[in-house]
Amino acid sequence: MLVAAFIFLAPGADPAIHRKTVETPGVALTAIGVETIDQAVAVAKEMADAGCGAIELCGGFGIQGTALIDKAVAGKARIGAVRFDLHPGLDNKSGDEIFL
Repeated sequence: MLVAAFIFLAPGADPAIHRKTVETPGVALTAIGVETIDQAVAVAKEMADAGCGAIELCGGFGIQGTALIDKAVAGKARIGAVRFDLHPGLDNKSGDEIFL
């Protein structure tokens, strides 16, 4: 079974509270809300260390934010990202512009 995570950025999100796992016969996917890139880095490390093989990042992560997550997991998980050049949920700005 693939163990995967989806990390999303949202104002007021607390990764200790705002997380939920959905299990199907082939995938266990945990969605986790974070408020900052630093929280995302910590969550990605936690998930990779726990055996998560795939981590997808929401469109709020820019190129630099995605690179920070990739570096943080040090090859323990594959990193993917939903892409928005200008994110409609972030006042049409890049996540790099807002969070880094």
